[in-house]
Amino acid sequence: MTNIEHYLRAYDEQLRTDAETPSALSVTILGPLRLVTFAGGRGFITYRDLAGANASEIARMVVDALARFSADQAITEIEWKTRGHDHAPGLHEALVANGFVAGETESIMVGPLEGLCADVPLPDGVTLRKVTSDADVRTMSAMADQAFGESVSTRTAGALIARLSRDDGMELWVAELDGRMVSAGRLEPVPGTDFVGIWGGSTLEEFRGRGIYRALTAERARSALAMGRKYVHSDSTEFSRPILERSGLVKVSTTTPYEWKH
Repeated sequence: MTNIEHYLRAYDEQLRTDAETPSALSVTILGPLRLVTFAGGRGFITYRDLAGANASEIARMVVDALARFSADQAITEIEWKTRGHDHAPGLHEALVANGFVAGETESIMVGPLEGLCADVPLPDGVTLRKVTSDADVRTMSAMADQAFGESVSTRTAGALIARLSRDDGMELWVAELDGRMVSAGRLEPVPGTDFVGIWGGSTLEEFRGRGIYRALTAERARSALAMGRKYVHSDSTEFSRPILERSGLVKVSTTTPYEWKH
């Protein structure tokens, strides 16, 4: 078995269960689907696999899942998370027919944590720290929205603050230059596994290419190793994928989010 096959099997077996959604407010099982409700009116649909369903059966799953969420007036947006290696005939067509819009395809990256820490210098003038205060979280969230070219969302900040209050293991890290937050990301230990997730990596455009994101990733990896974890996974854009590859992570598949909004 190659490293890619080994890591993909571990990903499917360990990371596509309750471990995938530690911050869920509720989880409803609908056939093979997991319908997850998050704070802030967000719905999320995931699954271990689609149980060998054919195109017509998958089309019915999409309709039924959307109907379940649509019945809840608090839900204003839904993400259906797809993976490139799944057997899912007709899923794209069924999602689009029901009002879902495909987002950017990202690489699923998996590998050992040690590689993220090796030989990573801290750029001059940059400081790294974990943030916990409401004010810092709101500043971090607004910076990340700016980095992604999106409007500032107070909903995202509120959801992160609520997560921190539950003390479920999530950590929020930022890089600062001259007192300004310029890069940020989350660390998500996965309960009951050897994995952590590295998520939400964002760096303001004018500060990219200086090694700041790599240093911030290394700091999160060191924190994870101190927890006794061994492996890391991340859904990575084409900006962050080469950084993770240089640190020993491998691309095991792809993931594409499909978004629906009320």
